[in-house]
Amino acid sequence: MEFRAQARYMRVSPQKARLVLNLIKGRRVEDALNTLTFTNKRDAATIHKLLRSAVENANYLSSEKGVDVDIDSLYVKRAVANDGPRLKRIRPAPMGRAFRYVRRIAHIEIELAERGKSGESVATVVAREKATGKTPARGKAKRKAPAGKKKVGARK
Repeated sequence: MEFRAQARYMRVSPQKARLVLNLIKGRRVEDALNTLTFTNKRDAATIHKLLRSAVENANYLSSEKGVDVDIDSLYVKRAVANDGPRLKRIRPAPMGRAFRYVRRIAHIEIELAERGKSGESVATVVAREKATGKTPARGKAKRKAPAGKKKVGARK
């Protein structure tokens, strides 16, 4: 099974969030939580909270829904920080001018999976589409040639 948690519209740059997420990719959950505890980045607290939420999602499914999950064998399968909407702001500049700058927002997703005793992942795929061998044909749209400019004073 795979367990997800996501935090949307976080006021942090996606590039800075990826620096922290790269530290925990592929690690066991316990090791990732310890790494985030001692990471000296502002985003680490948010990602720590998000990782704990994903673990609690797994814990909920194991206790309430009857899914057999070993919480100790979970690892971070995927950790992604995508771009969100950007806030455009203006800063006053000398001589009555203004400088524009952008405040970035990130959507952060963490996905956990269960690892077997031998070390391979035990993720089960719920539904998979059958490969028919044929791909649907897509018609190519015909493009019109750009209209030529008319010359002034030219006669046909």
